[in-house]
Amino acid sequence: MAKYSTGDSGGGGDGDSCELCGTASSRLSKANVEGAVLLVCPDCAPHDDSQKTSGGDGGDHSEGRSQAETSNDEGPDNRKKRAAQRQAEMYDAATGDSKHWEEEGTNYEGDRLPYLVPNYGDRVQEAREAAGHSIDDLAEELDVGDSDLEAIEDGRATRADVGGSVVRALEDELDIDIVDE
Repeated sequence: MAKYSTGDSGGGGDGDSCELCGTASSRLSKANVEGAVLLVCPDCAPHDDSQKTSGGDGGDHSEGRSQAETSNDEGPDNRKKRAAQRQAEMYDAATGDSKHWEEEGTNYEGDRLPYLVPNYGDRVQEAREAAGHSIDDLAEELDVGDSDLEAIEDGRATRADVGGSVVRALEDELDIDIVDE
């Protein structure tokens, strides 16, 4: 996991891994990234805010630069928007399905995942096995995807974007409590 510092931590040596990505490197350099002075590897050096041109002299600094390079001159909101657009394009290219975005829209609040108790995945797996269900059988009975149940049992429901309705259905079917209320 990458660590963050404000530079000059007084810890003695400079370390041997990039403070942005965690890669071990003997060629670290200081970089100002979003206000923090970090030791970064050559791959992360382009994130140095002091190396970016501001265009303050009125000239067009984007000549000969790619779209990605000129996008660094824009604010963080524009970068986030473009990142979301690129993610959607990658998803659409992988699945070949972009119509669901246009027809259904996205409702992030509609099926929010509630806070879950610690070790919820183990509880679900034990209850499922005690009830004599396989993941496939339980998924079919609850009319949910196998991958959602696998994610819950692996303890990665949040990262897999499992909906709260799946958790509630599991609680009802297996007669367990995994929502931290």
